Amino acid sequence: MKRQEKAQIIEQLHEKASRASIAVVTDFKGLSVEEMTILRAKCFEVGVDYQVVKNTLARLALKDTDHGELSEHLKENCAVALGYDDPVALAKALADFGKGNKKFSMRFGTLEGQFLDSDGVKELAKMPSKPELLSSVLGTMQAVPRNFVCLFANIERKFLYALTAIKEQKEAA
Repeated sequence: MKRQEKAQIIEQLHEKASRASIAVVTDFKGLSVEEMTILRAKCFEVGVDYQVVKNTLARLALKDTDHGELSEHLKENCAVALGYDDPVALAKALADFGKGNKKFSMRFGTLEGQFLDSDGVKELAKMPSKPELLSSVLGTMQAVPRNFVCLFANIERKFLYALTAIKEQKEAA
């Protein structure tokens, strides 16, 4: 690879890493091209960049970003997954792929500057995703007015029952 190509790769990866909220380093040793294509497709579906890159280039690219701590741990063959919007979506996509493929493993990562070991990334994958959290918050917010309306409807209903009972009592008398 020529020096100019290396500089271009470093620049592109640095730009992506500076925008990313989460970065996860994975081990892909032993994966076939078909398996890597499936992994990249899963990552693309959730808006994640997955790139195999040389360690020296990755060290230079990750420097001066929130994910600079990863450069100390880069050894052997590895790939970097960068997520921008939903960190849980990245962790879930990688964990789901790892369940079906024993050769694949997540080594470590960083979430907004905080270092995560492989167990930390797996725990992140168990959390509910951003849309799930938003729907649960919305459900909670809607429950208050709904319960308020039901409370007043029950009061009116009981009042109507009382009036109906009084009416029937007077008709019977």
